[in-house]
Amino acid sequence: MWVTNWHDGTVSVLRASDGSPFLTLSVGLHPKGIAFDGANMWVVNQNAGTVSALRASDGEHVMTCEVGTMPSDVAFDGANIWVTNSHDGTVSVLKASDGSLVTSVPLGAVPQAVAFDGANMWIADWAEDMVSKL
Repeated sequence: MWVTNWHDGTVSVLRASDGSPFLTLSVGLHPKGIAFDGANMWVVNQNAGTVSALRASDGEHVMTCEVGTMPSDVAFDGANIWVTNSHDGTVSVLKASDGSLVTSVPLGAVPQAVAFDGANMWIADWAEDMVSKL
């Protein structure tokens, strides 16, 4: 199990069998959302405006990519990483393979949470009390 530790800029990796921590990794400033792409764990660094990819097998840092202002959450759609940027009202879409920006989608006032249902991305907007389907 991977858990973000917002206050100290780390991610803890816990044993699934008993919940005991066995690895703590430094990421960026105020890690928040986290998602798995089949090979890497993608961690939103909220106050840094970035997302970091860590290799799931050993925690090795793979890359850090710039996204929008105050990113909140992250999801994987099978090819791309979707990051909600709560202070600029956008969603950044990155190629999971290399972290390059595919597009930045303007969406609502404060997009926060994002989830993939196998066909669509669902994004909750905190300020507008709405959910968008992309």
